[in-house]
Amino acid sequence: QVDLVESGGGLVQAGGSLRLSCTASARSSSLYSKGWFRQAPGKDREFVASITWNSDQTSYSDSVKGRFTISRDNAKNTVDLQMNRLQPEDTAVYYCAKGKWSSLVTQKGDFDSWGQGTQVTVSS
Repeated sequence: QVDLVESGGGLVQAGGSLRLSCTASARSSSLYSKGWFRQAPGKDREFVASITWNSDQTSYSDSVKGRFTISRDNAKNTVDLQMNRLQPEDTAVYYCAKGKWSSLVTQKGDFDSWGQGTQVTVSS
């Protein structure tokens, strides 16, 4: 089990940007893929983006492709999510997660550690 702590959430106007960051407690987590998910009120937790252990592959949901960018710094044990051109429908609690493997994964069941979440609210 790896502790993951997210930061960077907040309130932003539509069209604005936010950068989320997630720090892992264990250095060994740098050997695994990482991802971001989000959950809006009354909805299931959904995949947003993921990245392989060495950053050679990334994946994005269709709803954020071209607006969000996932990146990681293994030396710092961090994974970031740069969110641009935010829209009200991006409002949700955003969760960082650690994958079970080093390869690219996108399904909730392929992640085994989760952060506590950070709220992102986009006003219209």
